[in-house]
Amino acid sequence: MGFTHATSGTAAWLAVTAALPAFGTGILPMTPAAVLAGAMVAAGAALLPDADHGSATIAQSVPVLGPLVTDAIGDVSGGHRHGAHTLLAAAAVTAGAVAIGQWQVELPYLGLTAVGPAIATVAMIAFASKARDLVRHWRTAWALGLLAAVLVALYAADTTVWFPLGIGLGYVAHLVGDALTVGGIPGLLWPLRIKPPRWWMQTNILNDLWKRNGFIAFPILGRAGSLREYVLAIGLGIYCAYGLGDVALRVAGVALALP
Repeated sequence: MGFTHATSGTAAWLAVTAALPAFGTGILPMTPAAVLAGAMVAAGAALLPDADHGSATIAQSVPVLGPLVTDAIGDVSGGHRHGAHTLLAAAAVTAGAVAIGQWQVELPYLGLTAVGPAIATVAMIAFASKARDLVRHWRTAWALGLLAAVLVALYAADTTVWFPLGIGLGYVAHLVGDALTVGGIPGLLWPLRIKPPRWWMQTNILNDLWKRNGFIAFPILGRAGSLREYVLAIGLGIYCAYGLGDVALRVAGVALALP
């Protein structure tokens, strides 16, 4: 589900920030440059929960070291779709992003520059570009991440706002996507595991929503990789293409208007 997760992260970001004319969205309007930067970050952040799985897209983006790190995270969090797939993890990662968003350094010729978000963006874009099959080799993915980081450092202001928001939205979008499959995600009170009563487990449909192991699911997509997931991914991809195209045109318009 790497492609679907990355696309859902971008879609969630655009829905909240982009103010797309055709959809009337834009709960938190931002500058076009910040919208583009956040879209890239949200796509990468939507892969972060799978850092608990050694064969996930995020692990394949970093040879040798990636699988080692993801295996370690999986051991600490209790395995795939456990601790890293919870609201507690989302809150912790977002809090970390808040701290990173405030890491700014005075650089020659550039002035006060958001170094923290720029560095983190390198990884986020590398993850997202691999997940979307935009590139074949991990070196190309990281080169794209470096280019995006430069653009973030130069043109995307207010990183204390859009950066943690992009990380948080992307992370939660992943959890929502997994909750829509039959496997589900841990309950909202993790690490407490609350299991359903016997009568619930003996009731059809209900036992698909609150599982014997305490997981929660709304399995409208069926199993991961199902046809329904691909249809959803295509729909989200069309939405993202329209949104990013609209924002990119506004960014280009601003650039052309500059003296």
